[in-house]
Amino acid sequence: MLETAIVGGGLCGLALARSLQQRGTTFALFEARHRLGGRILSVAAGSGLALDLGPTWFWPETQPLLTSLIGELGLVHFPQHDDGTVLHLTDADKAAQQISGPPIHQGAQRVQGGMASLVATLARELPQEQIHLGYELTRIVDCATHVRLVFATATESVAIDAKRVVLAVPPRLLADRVSFSPELDEATSEAMHNAATWMAAQAKVLIAYDRAHWRDKGHSGNAFVSHEQAVVGEIFDACDADGAKAALGGFLAFSPELRETFTVGLPMLMASQMVQLFGSALDDGEQHYQNWASERFTCSAADRSDPPGEHIEIANPMLRRALWDGRLHLGSAETASHAAGYLEGAVNAARRIERALARSNSATEGSTARPQIAIDSGLSGNAASLAWFASWVIAQRDPAFDDYRQRLTRSLAAQQREQLTQLAVLGVMESVFAAALKVLEALSLDMRDVAVERGRSALTPEVQKPFRDFMQSLLDDAVAFNRTSCALSNFPHEHKPSKDYVQAILRDIAAAWQEFSLAANRLLLMKAEAAARQPSGVAS
Repeated sequence: MLETAIVGGGLCGLALARSLQQRGTTFALFEARHRLGGRILSVAAGSGLALDLGPTWFWPETQPLLTSLIGELGLVHFPQHDDGTVLHLTDADKAAQQISGPPIHQGAQRVQGGMASLVATLARELPQEQIHLGYELTRIVDCATHVRLVFATATESVAIDAKRVVLAVPPRLLADRVSFSPELDEATSEAMHNAATWMAAQAKVLIAYDRAHWRDKGHSGNAFVSHEQAVVGEIFDACDADGAKAALGGFLAFSPELRETFTVGLPMLMASQMVQLFGSALDDGEQHYQNWASERFTCSAADRSDPPGEHIEIANPMLRRALWDGRLHLGSAETASHAAGYLEGAVNAARRIERALARSNSATEGSTARPQIAIDSGLSGNAASLAWFASWVIAQRDPAFDDYRQRLTRSLAAQQREQLTQLAVLGVMESVFAAALKVLEALSLDMRDVAVERGRSALTPEVQKPFRDFMQSLLDDAVAFNRTSCALSNFPHEHKPSKDYVQAILRDIAAAWQEFSLAANRLLLMKAEAAARQPSGVAS
């Protein structure tokens, strides 16, 4: 039986597989396509230039996980060519206007050799015998002690048993294509159906040329086409680092239905628009086109039918919950707590699942007894106790979010209409702080040499530290959950909380945090006083 089965060979699955390999954990990875990478897809032009038909960019200033991974793998990257000029074509019968301003790509970087270099480098670090291509998941069964996966291959149906399973696949695809036995709970199923697969219904074209003629004319390659007959809506320079190998890239403005209607004439329409923007020298380019909406392992029926909406940075927290007593985990960029849908989100999801798999046991929900929580075995004394306390705090995240949902449900059942989110979040934090004080009271600490300055124990900041991320995480999860909650759709103020409302909630949390900090410090001072009265060698 496998220790861990990873379903999905996109960036999330590959990054997780790499981490498990480094930890010495046995695993196998299953991918429905006959290639790795998922939505990452690069092809080579005749010139040898790598053209990204999937994700192209990353942003070092706002995407630290992906940036760090690219650095660890030793991949070379270079800035997106962008001088701030952009052509704007608003009328099909008139020439485009050039507008100057700040760079529109906001510090974006590209990987030399295309984003597929990231995939290839990750894959080289993995045992090839553990990678299985052409395995399409059709059914997943909870067998109480393990999970059974049923795959369809080109020739047969294959059943695989694993102690733990990670589904690094967009949630909507799972909801559409995979049978779960038993069925997942209603809240998780709803979250999966509502999790739009980022860029799934889009199409992208890359056109290679003999030289960057637009640069010769003083253009950056940036263009927006917004009239009703627009074919390619957004265009960018896709040359290599020094511009020697030339190409333009663009995102189609046509809907999936129009793209199918104009399949035969689409190459001519795309070429004509480039000529209209940049001149006749672009009439004879080498086109590479990818319609992701027709890619069955990317785009679900719901993704095709739903018009593109507002991008949600933080995914519904229900998608980050371990299922089936920790035997099943949902991955992919659409489950991320940061940069959902982006490559950064895929790495974010992989890191979350890696931590969950590494955790030997979670804290007992609501318990103040000392559960078995894995910490660094090299720690001892107060450092070990505080590390355990920090792990206990982290383990309260799922129970805290459950508590939030329950409080929200009770408020709705009682027909309350005001401050639903605010009161629920505050109630949860007050409950967690109260439980934390009981845990802290029972925690074994050697207080004899702990400094006290101006009435503040030196350990107080260490007790406070794990809550900083916890509080923001709970609020982020609450807001993300509200955005996809059908029950809150009739409460606009709660469904999409305004900045002022979120700030009001933060002020409430800050007040509760201050009360907890004062109480924790008093408790530590009492422990110090008790230690001073005890014989040497006895911890408080």
